Amino acid sequence: MPLRIEDYGVIGDTHTTALVGRDGSIDWCCLPRFDSAACFAALLGDERNGYWRIAPAESPRPGHGAPMMATKRQYRKDSLVLETEFTVSSGTVRIIDCMPFRETHPEIVRLVECVRGRVDMRMDLVVRLGYGRVEPWVHKVDGLLTAISGPDAIALWSRVPTRGENMATVADFTVSEGESLPFVLSWHPSNEASPRPVDGHYSVDDTTTSWQDWSAQSTVPEGPWRDAVMRSAITLKALTFAPTGGIVAAPTTSLPEALGGGRNWDYRYCWLRDATLTLSSLMAAGFQEEAAAWRDWLLRAVAGDPSQLQIMYGPAGERELPEYELPWLSGYEGSLPVRVGNAAAGQYQLDVYGEVMSALHESRRGGLADAPAWDLERVLLDFVEDGWREPDDGIWEVRGPRRHFTHSKVMAWVAMDRAIQDVELFGLPGPVDRWRKTRSEIHAQVLEKGYDPERNTFTQYYGSKELDASTLMIPMVGFLPPKDKRVVGTLAAIEQDLLHDGFVLRYDAESSSDVDGLTGREGAFLACSFWLADNYELVGRRDDAVAMFERLLALRNDLGLLSEEYDPVARRQVGNFPQAFSHISLINTAVNLSGSEAWAQGMSHRARLAGHRMDLRSPDRRRRRNRGAFPHLRAH
Repeated sequence: MPLRIEDYGVIGDTHTTALVGRDGSIDWCCLPRFDSAACFAALLGDERNGYWRIAPAESPRPGHGAPMMATKRQYRKDSLVLETEFTVSSGTVRIIDCMPFRETHPEIVRLVECVRGRVDMRMDLVVRLGYGRVEPWVHKVDGLLTAISGPDAIALWSRVPTRGENMATVADFTVSEGESLPFVLSWHPSNEASPRPVDGHYSVDDTTTSWQDWSAQSTVPEGPWRDAVMRSAITLKALTFAPTGGIVAAPTTSLPEALGGGRNWDYRYCWLRDATLTLSSLMAAGFQEEAAAWRDWLLRAVAGDPSQLQIMYGPAGERELPEYELPWLSGYEGSLPVRVGNAAAGQYQLDVYGEVMSALHESRRGGLADAPAWDLERVLLDFVEDGWREPDDGIWEVRGPRRHFTHSKVMAWVAMDRAIQDVELFGLPGPVDRWRKTRSEIHAQVLEKGYDPERNTFTQYYGSKELDASTLMIPMVGFLPPKDKRVVGTLAAIEQDLLHDGFVLRYDAESSSDVDGLTGREGAFLACSFWLADNYELVGRRDDAVAMFERLLALRNDLGLLSEEYDPVARRQVGNFPQAFSHISLINTAVNLSGSEAWAQGMSHRARLAGHRMDLRSPDRRRRRNRGAFPHLRAH
């Protein structure tokens, strides 16, 4: 059985990631990309579906009792290099895990160090390609172990002798104080020779330095929340697909929104929903290059017929994301079905037009070099002028009937409003009088049909009585002033109906099956809880805002990571992990609570820092990788 979601850490190379458990096991990894088929899929099944565990030998192996958990783990400061320590009767051993920034092929480096005493160790490697279904052909030549099936090959280099046992590759070895042994695993196309192995020791140090050099460009001011913000920024970088600048929502699929439930979705794609908040968080933290890359990805993805705009795309901008189920996987803690792909890509969500226009507006305000985007924006606006009148599927991708969702109409207003501001602030050409008329019409309709005067609250969709946490965005996007009685009333209604056990639900899932087509509860959506903190700050409830923010920070695991949701009943993180939207919202709320002045001072140093930034894929670093660390092995 897989561990609790919060018992995992993440390592990555800005192309893909791996989830490393507190028990020393990598239970999820997709190679070579975020959206590739997993070669380790025990997270969504069991050990038969693939894992790679290195741990003290006295710790029970999968299927032989509860595994030993680490006594200590941490990331090296301002990096994504993970250190996990186990203390046993004979000593203490540390496992250092990282994914070096790739040259051509992805690699996972695991370095086993003995800190004290003498510790007997055990390695279990079970490669199962095709999301845990395909057992590869495994052979070994001159100490190089290779697992091949179809187009994929996984190679393992180690100085430790390995052997086959029960359809797995295992190794028993001992490390003494001061000794360290590297293990290097790589993916490559099966029709190509295995790449020469890297020096595991050097790769760990070099990867650490690369991350720390990148983190040094941050303009996050000192303060009580700096470490949380930096860990969130590093996590966002880890979820970035470097070749294109796209940021995936999460590196996992089908981690359930409620344990044992059916709300299990594939999040290994890039959502336009996240566009504005992503851009704001990256710029606020000082990562201008990443913000520009995300903006450019956005422009490429949405280019074309505005009526064909999708709510999500693949990491490189792919449009076809067919959804299907994997019946051979038993699901995380029995949560079925396990899905790959996402049929919601074909939904119509009006709000994404507002997200795109707002993100491009924010990029101009943030001083990013303006790409030739205005002509594209004009085309999008032409569509919104009529398209805003149609019902849509809403921000939460409900799979019930289309509705006139209040948040969607507000974001259509945002699209027109940001276009008007672009004309007024930057002198861009456009029919601003016509846009002002459309903006006013949308505004009036939302106030008439999306607001319930009896309850003094905005509702989920026109004519409903249901609430939706997305209406917390109304003051945040400037649709109404924060202290407008309708905003204050909505805040009070959400506190009463959607604030459960101190955290905010997106909507009442148990009573809204007619909306989303599914039944059963779900966890509290963490981004919505951050929005509540933002609203508290906007209306002057500073103490409540800080208290909510601190409560959310306390939900992070010991490595500072957050999933999509939190189950206050089970007291566990749920949903896909780590979740970009949660970490984006954390950064933005920290900005709001810290005061814009402090962040502005840090951002003023951009010009000075720009000359010292290091591209994680720079040629200098590629030349320094020091391959051939295992001279007795030969590629084949």
